[in-house]
Amino acid sequence: MKLLPLRLLVLLLAASLLSACSPRLMLVRGVADELAGQGLVEEEDLQLARESSAFYLKLSESLLRQTPGHLALAESVAGGFTQYAYAFVAFEADRLESRDARAAQQLRQRAARLYGRAHRHAMAALEQHHDGVFLKRLQQTPTQQPLPPLPAEQVGLAYWAAASWAAYISLSKDRPEAVADLPLALRLAEWAWVTQPAHGEGALAALLGTLEASRPGGSARRAESLFDQAIGAAGGRNAGTLVGKAETLALPAGDRATFEALLRQALAVPGQSLGNQVMRQRAQWLLDSADDLF
Repeated sequence: MKLLPLRLLVLLLAASLLSACSPRLMLVRGVADELAGQGLVEEEDLQLARESSAFYLKLSESLLRQTPGHLALAESVAGGFTQYAYAFVAFEADRLESRDARAAQQLRQRAARLYGRAHRHAMAALEQHHDGVFLKRLQQTPTQQPLPPLPAEQVGLAYWAAASWAAYISLSKDRPEAVADLPLALRLAEWAWVTQPAHGEGALAALLGTLEASRPGGSARRAESLFDQAIGAAGGRNAGTLVGKAETLALPAGDRATFEALLRQALAVPGQSLGNQVMRQRAQWLLDSADDLF
């Protein structure tokens, strides 16, 4: 996160002073545009990112409720809640597990709620842009019948909808009704991937690889191919694709050499984006925990 620019602060002040009329709606949309453009930008201080993100997310969520059709803001909100849940809640639960299992479980329950919140925002926006039949189309289209390509501007939103959905399911394994939605999360990720396979510097392909490896009867060969595509698309800029392959494929296979090699590659990925910083931290934590994992 970064501090709100002066222009955005002026827009916020003006929006608060205007009454509920057409000019106010225009101004609210202007603020929504500005907030959508902020997102999770480079910030070298992870603690500052954590402290500022709560205000950013609440403000963005409030504006999204007033402009529910704003695709870019919906994507920013869904992505923001998903990343916050992963980086600052679920990851902390993983690190806490060996010392305080009860506290770790409480954190995972909170992370699940945040993932669910992200998913609801993403799906609500997609429903609005598909005349209220987005989920119905996802549910009713036979798996052997391809879905029509998504509009390019909706791929990012669909990615966060699928990512938050999958993360929610992974923390809800005691709820059969949630686990039953895994094929739909996979279908949604496939739908976005078919439209833009390289989206998010390989993040979408990595998500699909994770889901493929996780589903009952999933193909390990296809999952590995998807991760290789993700790593290629990232071009050394996305540590998450490397950590994802290490945890999803190398760890379950008991391949410690590959596991550690992938994590060391992740540690070498440059950049101060929140995603890369968190994934480098996770890579180091996993390396430090290797003796317990193998």
